[in-house]
Amino acid sequence: MPTLASQTAQVSATFSRTAPQPIQDVITTNLQNHISTFDTSSVLKPGSILPPFTLPNATGQIISSADLLAKGPILVTFYRGHWCPFCSLALRSLQQILPTLHERGVQLVAISPELPDTSLSTSEKNALTFPVLSDVENAYARELGLVWKMDDSLRPIFEKLGHDLVKGNGDDSFEVPVPATVLVGGDGVVRKRFVEADYRVRVEPGVVLEWVDEL
Repeated sequence: MPTLASQTAQVSATFSRTAPQPIQDVITTNLQNHISTFDTSSVLKPGSILPPFTLPNATGQIISSADLLAKGPILVTFYRGHWCPFCSLALRSLQQILPTLHERGVQLVAISPELPDTSLSTSEKNALTFPVLSDVENAYARELGLVWKMDDSLRPIFEKLGHDLVKGNGDDSFEVPVPATVLVGGDGVVRKRFVEADYRVRVEPGVVLEWVDEL
């Protein structure tokens, strides 16, 4: 089975081969600026208590971290939106290890700023069987230090590519979460985290299973 890194690299290669150069230049410049300025020290660290959340899932049902933790450890992953091909690959990779996570008593939830209706599309498109939660206006991601306010120079590119964040997210902040994955013990303590300013880089599912083995 190909690694997640090899799949995301293929997406990047296809983009480099097919996207108009002016679009590539703006996206690359913005990404490089974000990578150089994002402060990972502000992100929730291992050993910290996970701040509580209460968020709606794709069908509007309210899911709380307290209820999840009452059943055991949880794996929380943040993604930018259904429009992000790197996010789709990452979500599918976690779906593939979901049976193993459940066998080991770990529950998985994904969080994005998209409205429940949009989250439902994400679940259906990627055949996800774990909860996809809506963090409207990135309120929870902000609490964890995971918000990127994108530059307005990206707006016309998003429009050109058909990515309507105002409709999908319900606000015009033009903010997205920095993709991150956090393993939390049943006691609410963060055990492991993966956070990377370069949204093309995601944690491998095999690494997540190694984390779980260490619980």
